[in-house]
Amino acid sequence: MLVTAYFAIIFLLALCVGLEVIARRLTPPQSTPTAVANPVFRRFQTIFLRAYLLALWADWLQGPYLYKLYRHYSFLESQIAILYVCGLASCILFAPFSGWLPQVLGRRQTCLLFCLSYSACCLTKLSTDYFVLIVGRILGGLSTSLLTTTFESWYVHRHVDVHDFPKEWIPSTFTKAATWNHGLAVGAGLVANLLTEWLHLGPVAPFLLAVPCLVCCGWVVLTDWGKEEAEEGPEGDKQKILLGTPNGGGTRLSARARFSRSCHEALRCLLSDRRVMLLGGVQALFESVLYIFVFLWTPVLDPHGPPLGIVFSCLMASSMAGSLLYRLATSTRYRLQPGHVLCLAVLMAFFSFFMLTFSTVPGQPRPHESFLAFLLLELACGLYFPAVSFLQSRVIPEEKRGGVLAWFRLPLHLLACLGLLALHGEISGTGGGEEGSGTRHMFGGCAIMMLAALMAVVSLFTLGRNDTDLRLEGTRGGEGEMY
Repeated sequence: MLVTAYFAIIFLLALCVGLEVIARRLTPPQSTPTAVANPVFRRFQTIFLRAYLLALWADWLQGPYLYKLYRHYSFLESQIAILYVCGLASCILFAPFSGWLPQVLGRRQTCLLFCLSYSACCLTKLSTDYFVLIVGRILGGLSTSLLTTTFESWYVHRHVDVHDFPKEWIPSTFTKAATWNHGLAVGAGLVANLLTEWLHLGPVAPFLLAVPCLVCCGWVVLTDWGKEEAEEGPEGDKQKILLGTPNGGGTRLSARARFSRSCHEALRCLLSDRRVMLLGGVQALFESVLYIFVFLWTPVLDPHGPPLGIVFSCLMASSMAGSLLYRLATSTRYRLQPGHVLCLAVLMAFFSFFMLTFSTVPGQPRPHESFLAFLLLELACGLYFPAVSFLQSRVIPEEKRGGVLAWFRLPLHLLACLGLLALHGEISGTGGGEEGSGTRHMFGGCAIMMLAALMAVVSLFTLGRNDTDLRLEGTRGGEGEMY
């Protein structure tokens, strides 16, 4: 597995470079010339990306060795499953508040809260106490909820309401962030592997490295973002007075009212449009399975001695390749519809989990086949996210999208929690050993869930067979990137 992992990362990185070259030839950049030439916009975009990418980098550093760290502390797989469940449960608990807190505390202050809570989460990894680690997972759930909403909220608010830049410029920023995000994920695996495997600093080292990154992120938010907001001057105070909240007392009431109204409107949109319901079902089934995969890939491969950081980079590079393939598939050269790509992605994920039910037979593990199945699953993820992002932008009204996606995440996290709890029960019933068949059964359950997601995709496009909202007109190239 050691040699396989290093060969795989070299091949995948070369593949990504080749696909990027081809994609740029077929889909030249669609950046708005005015946005590129506007120095105020470029400065504002740089200030945002400087903090956001530091936050993403700190997040990715914690991916490769989380499970390994818990095993290093001699916890059983069933105990580790409960730790993961605590993280997912906290995501469910804090998801509504992640949209409410920026309205109460302020967007910049909520980003600072993210830096503080995620730093505390990383520092809890120094403890071997189970309760402290549970607290760390809860803080991690809060931080993840804030990361996925608050930074974007600050940027969009400043972009539209303060600077009055055209809304058409927003995708250029998040497309750039998505491009960097893939590279950061691959690089995080390599750096984590360097610290843990090559320098022998132990699996806690990447978490400790994430802390200064979060401190730097907080410093950028505090200083550069603070100067950016200070430039708003009296206009910002005028807006607060017009809202009737000069002393902040009314903000809390207004925030509650807006939050409650947005939740009700989003739920009404979800229940009134069958296309939205089917798309939400696909997202809940597909992405809940990914959470289970995040838990299982390490115990499947680690007994065979691969460098986990390199394996993680391979998985992220495979996802990057899938994203580049999406750009090629939807270019003017091939004109494949995002719906077809989504169907292909779900089918590939189903086949991946089907392979895993045979490569994880107790007593007869086939780690190379499992590694290949994991790479195939990540390739499917690279195709899935831009495709589903495009469809969401077409069927969900922009003003309700945040609320609807929050409702989508509720069953997503619940399904992932139930899956991990079921795995915990099965492992506990077999004495907590890794020789049991719980992992194989869980992969079989994931395959069934992917089959259900495939049926939902087919139903969605049977329902909207002649629906132009679900079709790609001309070439949209890079607009499909996940952000």
